[in-house]
Parts: sequence; structure tokens; C-alpha cells
Amino acid sequence: MQPQLKPMRGLDLKQDELFSYTTLEQRIPSDHPLRPLRKFVDTVLASMDQDFDGLYSTRGRASIALERLLRASLLQVIYTVRSERQLVEQIDFNLLFRWFVGLSMDEPVWDHSTFSQNRDRLFNQEVARLFFQRIKSLEQWPGYASDEHFSVDGTLIDAWASHKSFVRKDGGEPPKDGTRNPYADFKGEKRSNATHRSKTDPEARLARKNKGDASRLAHMAHTMIEHRSGLIVDVECTEFNGHAEVEAALAMLERTAKPGSTVGADKNYDQQAFVQGARKLKVTPHVAQKAKSSAIDGRTTRHEGYTTSLKIRKRIEEGFGWLKTVGGLRKTKLIGRAKLSAQLLLGFSVYNLIRLGSLSGWWRGSHV
Repeated sequence: MQPQLKPMRGLDLKQDELFSYTTLEQRIPSDHPLRPLRKFVDTVLASMDQDFDGLYSTRGRASIALERLLRASLLQVIYTVRSERQLVEQIDFNLLFRWFVGLSMDEPVWDHSTFSQNRDRLFNQEVARLFFQRIKSLEQWPGYASDEHFSVDGTLIDAWASHKSFVRKDGGEPPKDGTRNPYADFKGEKRSNATHRSKTDPEARLARKNKGDASRLAHMAHTMIEHRSGLIVDVECTEFNGHAEVEAALAMLERTAKPGSTVGADKNYDQQAFVQGARKLKVTPHVAQKAKSSAIDGRTTRHEGYTTSLKIRKRIEEGFGWLKTVGGLRKTKLIGRAKLSAQLLLGFSVYNLIRLGSLSGWWRGSHV
């Protein structure tokens, strides 16, 4: 009689191991794209060491290292983590997150409220812009970025405020009916930024991108890209008004573009204020022409470079699309333009690092 064979099924044991003989460094695959990314980030943070010292007092208890706050904030953008509470929870049990931030296997993670308070106090708009600029100082940057040809554009970032918070400046109050989400009827009521203001975010403005778009409370984000690789070279955050795009574009050109450069833009920039302002900075405006009353003529449009600029300028939308999907900034969770500006600079810093990784060949999105 043949002996009965038992299936080679493993046992579902519940006993936990008391000790681990593997380090965090061994847990992370050698070809994981976060490894070269962290090297880039650490290089940038090392160059900011003296700037960080000036943010701390010489008295009191030691605070959370700003380097760790920045690395954690980068993870929040890369992995589209929706809140600080969820981010801290991930850092607590996710070994990859612990390794990237710089925490050991047994080191306790900070509370989410402590993280938020320290971030708001230390990681401000100035630090975020410094981090953004230092990425442009990396050794790899000149090989991929152009310093002569650029494009500018703007987009709306929805504010963390509802239409019900948009009340009259002369003493109006949000609707109330005793419920958590009161009913409000705005039919027939004329509402504008001149007469109304949001109680939730006073800096937000009622805006719409075009005539067919729905109005909503929003801020404006502006970027400037270079044409060789589509890297973002400058960022601005402003309120929404009729001339914000032109003013922000000229400010970025003055800060970043050298005389003799070109700048591509869509039809919204085909106006005397932008064209004359760019030429005053000795930058050639390659803007898409309006059908009537264009501010540029054949002296600009006849050149081959003009047609090339109009083709490449559309790549600026890739950054906006990435920021609103992966970066989680289709609708900001922060109040005020100062905080939003810091978040925009951080988001586009991550975009540039990932873009450099894609161009260099070490970044693979499948790992994230």
C-alpha cells in the first residue's frame, strides 16, 4: 500500500520574531530609484546647512531636524500622501519611508501636529525657494537645461474654501440653518471680488480660466520652463486678477532670463504690457498671435525660432498636470498664498528632481 503524501504547505505561524538581523540599508533594493534621489537631496541639503542654522534659536530644546522635515515632505509629494497625519503613520511602519527620512528602525516618529507646527515655522517660502534654487546648482543641471529659451504660463489652484464662505465685505455672514452643511441659494445675487471676500481664505479670489469655465475660489500659480528638457526654472504664486499672469511672467524673466533670450507664451500674453516689458528686459517675446490687434508682427513671426517656441511651449502644461495629480495640488489644503507658494516650490522641486532622474535613466515610476 502506497503511503499517503502530505501537501507541502507552509505553516501559518503567528509567533513574532524577537530580534531582526537585517538593517534598514539592507532592506532597500540596491536599484531602487529613491537611492539616487536621496543622494541628490542630501547634496542640496548639505549646501543649505548654514542657512538652516540661522532659523533656530540657541536656547531651548532641540527641534526636529529640518533636513528630516524636508525629506518627509518630499515623500508626501512623490507618493501623493493626502495629509500629515497619514504621512507620519506611513513613516512609522513603512521601512522605505523611515530609511529615506533618516530614522533608525527603533527611533520613535514625531506626532503629526509637531510635524505640522515645525513645518509651518521653519519650512517657509524663503527656505522653499532656496531649496528650489539649489537644485539648479546641481552638477547635472547644466547638461540638461537651456539658459536661452523659455516659456511662461499660469494656472488656477483651487483654494481650501467654499462658495458659501464668499460673503459681502460690508458685514455679510456665511449661510446658517442649524445644520453642518447649510443650504445656500445664490441665484440672482451679483458676487464679485470687489464686494465679496472669503471668510475661510481671505486671499482667495473668485476666478475662472475662460468663459466656459465654472467660477471658483482660487489662487494662481505661474511657472517658467526652459526648452531643452522642460525643466522648471522659476515659480510664482499670486492672486487672480486681470494682469497677474503678465506681472508674474515679467518678474520671472527679470529674475531668471539673461538678455538675448526668447520666451514663448499663449495668446493671453499677446498684449502690449507683456511684449514691451519683455523687450525692455532684452528678451524676445514669442507669443501666439491673436486674430486681431496683435502686439507682435512679422519682424518676430518670420523667424524659424518663433515657430519652434510655439511648439515647445506646450510642454509647460506637463508640469501643471503632474503637480495637480501626483503632487496633490489640484486643490490646496493650506490657507494663504505664503504657505501655498512654499508648497508650489516644493512640488516643482520634486518635479525637477524626478525629471533629472528620467533624463539620466535612474528614475523608474513603477517603483512608486
